[in-house]
Amino acid sequence: MAAARGVMRAVRVLEFGGPEVLKVQSDVPIPRPKENQVLIKVHACGVNPVETYIRSGTYARKPALPYTPGSDVAGVVEGVGEQVTAFKKGDRVFTTDTVSGGYADYTVAAADKVFPLSDKLDFRQGAAVGIPYFTAYRALFQKGRAKAGETVLVHGASGGVGIATCQIARAYGLKVLGTAGTEEGMNTVMRNGAHQAFNHREANYTDKIKEYTQMEGVDIIIEMLSNINLATDLQLLAYAGRVMVVGCRGSIEINPRDTMSKESSIIGVGLFLATEEERQECARAVLDGIEAGWLKPTVGPEYPLEKVVKAHEEIIHSGGARGKMVLLP
Repeated sequence: MAAARGVMRAVRVLEFGGPEVLKVQSDVPIPRPKENQVLIKVHACGVNPVETYIRSGTYARKPALPYTPGSDVAGVVEGVGEQVTAFKKGDRVFTTDTVSGGYADYTVAAADKVFPLSDKLDFRQGAAVGIPYFTAYRALFQKGRAKAGETVLVHGASGGVGIATCQIARAYGLKVLGTAGTEEGMNTVMRNGAHQAFNHREANYTDKIKEYTQMEGVDIIIEMLSNINLATDLQLLAYAGRVMVVGCRGSIEINPRDTMSKESSIIGVGLFLATEEERQECARAVLDGIEAGWLKPTVGPEYPLEKVVKAHEEIIHSGGARGKMVLLP
């Protein structure tokens, strides 16, 4: 056993670039938990689009090389550092961030980024909680000021963050509209809390959304691909509507006058900028949702660690999302 020798498999990024820079190494030392840290045996790790941006070297945050990607881990506590009292060996947990990287057999995380994993969820679902659900809650409430009774359009609703947004918005009393690019994706969206789904590959889908809202528009748009949709989003908003930019893969030209005619806002969302207080608020909402039973992550494509390159290609270029992508070490 490699673990007996103190080494593990982990994905290492030695240089920034395309998916091919992801290298699986089998002789990486198992990290040791320092003060206020937890060592976790990884059972599943979520794959998020932001990890492909960071890997390419084009994102606002650039980790020091070499590094191991991965924030959303679910697994079992293997050991704890000094001062850690909330967790013990054998506890089922999930994380919202890691210190040493989650694409690995073991990872170390700060104790305040580790949360108990309910028996209601399996490890794959646990790996689909962190970034998607915390981001969705932050976008809707901490930045979007969403209120019960308002209408939210989740633009790209069949992926990890999209499904999380649909579930949370429905539970908090919003009218939920979602888009997807396939029939399967639309069914996924409807099963996860949307009142109505639209196919964003249809040429006239925005007209259908306007008709559905009786030409009043939507109060909030949670936008996963703003470099394609932002100009259109501004046409879909109601008075004082907000577009929450959660995902972006390039630039786009918009007409700022479109914000003036409805006094609308475009607001960026960055989970890594959340304060400790905001993170705790997200955590309370998420843990309450799991306990209440309405928060149920939908797991999509699953890949072994050795197929990480394919996972990073697929999450950007696949024909349509259907749940949260996970790696299974």
